[in-house]
Amino acid sequence: MPTSPHPAPEELRRDPLPLRGRTALVTGASRRAGIGHAVARRLAAYGASVYLHHHVPHDTAMPWGADSPEAVADSVREVLGDPGARVVMGPGDLSDPAVPARLIDAVVAEFGRLDILVANHALSGSDGTLDEIDAAMLDAHWAVDTRSVLLLVQAYARSRARLPKGTPGGRVVMMTSGQDMAGGMPGEIAYALQKGALASITRSLSTTLIEHGITVNTVNPGPVDTGYATGEAHAAVAARFPAGRWGVPDDPARLIAWLATDEAGWVTGEVVNSEGGFRR
Repeated sequence: MPTSPHPAPEELRRDPLPLRGRTALVTGASRRAGIGHAVARRLAAYGASVYLHHHVPHDTAMPWGADSPEAVADSVREVLGDPGARVVMGPGDLSDPAVPARLIDAVVAEFGRLDILVANHALSGSDGTLDEIDAAMLDAHWAVDTRSVLLLVQAYARSRARLPKGTPGGRVVMMTSGQDMAGGMPGEIAYALQKGALASITRSLSTTLIEHGITVNTVNPGPVDTGYATGEAHAAVAARFPAGRWGVPDDPARLIAWLATDEAGWVTGEVVNSEGGFRR
């Protein structure tokens, strides 16, 4: 960390590969149209080795259908910034409480350590309004959207505790959805509840983990075009952005990749909105 208020010239010259030698896990990186894929590409382009988590059965059940995990991995490999970096993929049903720790163990076994955890996954569907939701919907979203994220962070922190004190690069980025902003998400009560829990726990996790050199931040990417909206609904949302377009997956990916670098080492405990001026 800087010890002078005026960094030396060499400290101000940006490394073109600021994540060289670092390793990352991106969960929910199963679709080339998704945010997880875009994040993984950015991290890889910055020099990191990346482990891509996927759960194909979830996407298969969705209207957009499943993508090929191999195609996603190939897309990330083509932008690797460091010739020595690698891209690995693996499955995992994060609704199973035993899977988060297994996933972290798999990454550590593959790369030797894990530096950057991006918990991008979420459950789609199985939701509704206050009148429509039931206990099963609430439990399903709790298991995937919140419980699995906390268990991932727990297992990640334990893996970092085994590293030498002062090992650089400890980063956790979670994802929320602007559920506490104007209008809320009245049609997705279960999802909004669990994403709100992640936003609320961000500061507590950051206070817990900063002594271990780990920053914890949460990103609200705003409406991002990942293929789930079409026609009039798509046009109506686009009109509410000053730029006249939806966010694209690489918009939040650039922010998340920056949070993973040493340049963001003084940013922790924050919920960061990346909404392009979206008018709610």
